[in-house]
Amino acid sequence: MNKILLFILGAILTLNGFSQKKIDRSKQPKPGPAPVITIKDPVIFNLDNGMTILVVEDHKLPRVTATFSIDRGPVIEGSKAGVSAIMGQMLGEGTTKTPKDKFDEKIDQMGANVSLNANGGFTSALSRYFETAFLMMAEALQSPAFPDASFEKIKSMTITGLKSNEKSASAISGRVVRALSFGKKSAQGEFETEESIKGLTITDVQNTYNESITPSRSYLTFVGDITPDAARTLATNAFGNWQGKKLGIPSAANADNVVTTEIDFVDVPSAVQGEISIGNLLNNPLSNPDYHALMIANQILGGGAESKLFMNLREKHGFTYGSYSKIGNGRFQTQFSVNAQVRNEKADSAVVEMLNEINNMRDGKISNEELENAKAKYNGSFALAMEDPEKTASYATNILINNLQKDYYKNFLQKINAVTIAEVQRVSQKYLLTDNSRIVIVGNGSKILPNLARLKIPIKKYDKYANFIEDKTANEKTVKDLAGAKTDGVSPSSVILKYLIAVGGKEEIKKLNTIKASFTMDLMGRNIEGLDVRMSPNKHYTLLKMGEMKVMESVFDGKMGYRSQMGRKSDLEEDEIKEASDDRGIIAQLYYLTSDYKIEFLGTERLDEEYVNKIKVTKPSGKVSTEFYSVKSGLLVREETTSLEGEMEVTVSLDYSNYKKVKTIALPYTIVQTAGEQEFTMNMTEIKINEDVTEDNFK
Repeated sequence: MNKILLFILGAILTLNGFSQKKIDRSKQPKPGPAPVITIKDPVIFNLDNGMTILVVEDHKLPRVTATFSIDRGPVIEGSKAGVSAIMGQMLGEGTTKTPKDKFDEKIDQMGANVSLNANGGFTSALSRYFETAFLMMAEALQSPAFPDASFEKIKSMTITGLKSNEKSASAISGRVVRALSFGKKSAQGEFETEESIKGLTITDVQNTYNESITPSRSYLTFVGDITPDAARTLATNAFGNWQGKKLGIPSAANADNVVTTEIDFVDVPSAVQGEISIGNLLNNPLSNPDYHALMIANQILGGGAESKLFMNLREKHGFTYGSYSKIGNGRFQTQFSVNAQVRNEKADSAVVEMLNEINNMRDGKISNEELENAKAKYNGSFALAMEDPEKTASYATNILINNLQKDYYKNFLQKINAVTIAEVQRVSQKYLLTDNSRIVIVGNGSKILPNLARLKIPIKKYDKYANFIEDKTANEKTVKDLAGAKTDGVSPSSVILKYLIAVGGKEEIKKLNTIKASFTMDLMGRNIEGLDVRMSPNKHYTLLKMGEMKVMESVFDGKMGYRSQMGRKSDLEEDEIKEASDDRGIIAQLYYLTSDYKIEFLGTERLDEEYVNKIKVTKPSGKVSTEFYSVKSGLLVREETTSLEGEMEVTVSLDYSNYKKVKTIALPYTIVQTAGEQEFTMNMTEIKINEDVTEDNFK
């Protein structure tokens, strides 16, 4: 059962009848001239309750959008962390006048869009339907029903989401980076937990609504086919009588950067890659005189596939699929960071190269070509953004909130294109602090930590909730001694024999001729039903369905086979046939001790909460896997394989758990596949042994 092949599907794009002019791809196209940006000044007026109205009139299309936002600023939620997000979701669960199903039905009938969140709402509709859609958004904001059933549903979904991220190095890294940088008790650094969500009540949600959803310090921006007079009338009718708590001017104290560069490490033994984040805190308001030079610096360093980080870590060294940088902005303290997901064994080397590229920026090692490409990127993306009404609305609001000049965005590209290499170097030296960097690494400690020592950068250890872990040398020695004691008398054959006994014994396994497993899985929010059928020694059939539609089908009859994805059928290639022929039986471990396989014992280590014996298996085709068997139960708990995709090494892990007896054989009912940061869980619904399978299944 541990050999179920789980296919993760990507999008398939079919291009038919599309002819192109031949392009010389060896030469990079020269950037074109900066586009001329025309932004119409909004008409601005205020309601007595503190709401500011902006109207950007544009009659090209018969459509209007309205964006409502509240300038709350950073809010500390403390023991109730997560309550604002849940309150925002609850705004979309119906009103005191209109139940959710009727509300949604009415919006759908108009082909409109109404969305709500913790900071406001958005609506968009054709001109003839806009007034109705807008009034529904206003109703949702002012008269939410907050039904108990919806509250419990959203709480449950939130907790499920938190649990699904328990082993996600990316999710853990984001949480720890913010907590350590800003402080766990700050608005920017606090985070929701299962405990904080479980403790919330509907009263907490209602109180948060009363404290935050208010016309005070709010902005309502209309964009599109509407006149200022019509917008004024509509806004007054919808919101004129609305009163709420008066908000103060938001503020937040600045946190300090580390005194000297340090590595903060979080051990996630199940991580197949290391998540690296290097950066520091900074202040970068939109009014910052260095703002435009900083944006260009970020684009050159890590803004895309042509950036220094990407070309170094991916193209030159093959450490990662991509490495990027980010420089935040706004009225409050923010972060500069460079990030990458790399193979655990290369984490130390990746850190060195990432720091090197930041220092290259500080040293002014920037070419004219890099500068011009960065400017061209901004010219294109800024012009494209102007086609988005929401972006236009945000620009108008930004000018007011940040006290900017009225022509700020009209002159934006002019200032971008005036940036020089000398300015990029100057702002890099000022804001990109390699001597005061916090390097957060989340990954498999047994593979990453031994190599990090060579960097001679102080290392601190934290758990996945940003709690400091004291480095107790004596305790670590005890753990190492315990692991060493477990290896006494352990050999690869003893590990495999213990596994065979754990799943039912060699004699019972030999009786296993067929197996038929039905399972379900969630793929990008869609429910997938699957079927996996096997016949000894190595015939298999796998089917994935979405409703009645076949998403993927794979067949191997022991000699040849095919795979069909979304109706496209292709025969298995020679190397795929060799790999499909590797197994000599449904439970392949029965044959690991024969001459067809080579097995090596790699030692005992800790995996999550238990000790495991680690085995390297070289199969008849030459394919290598690393398998982890529980010291306590003897059962297989993980399998890892590594393959090349182009020049990149990709590690895929399968975690096996929830073993149950099917007749006389113990089989895993939960299998989790992890590839990078993508994780998919397969839950068995039914497993049959030696029944309901014939040769016809493999034709």
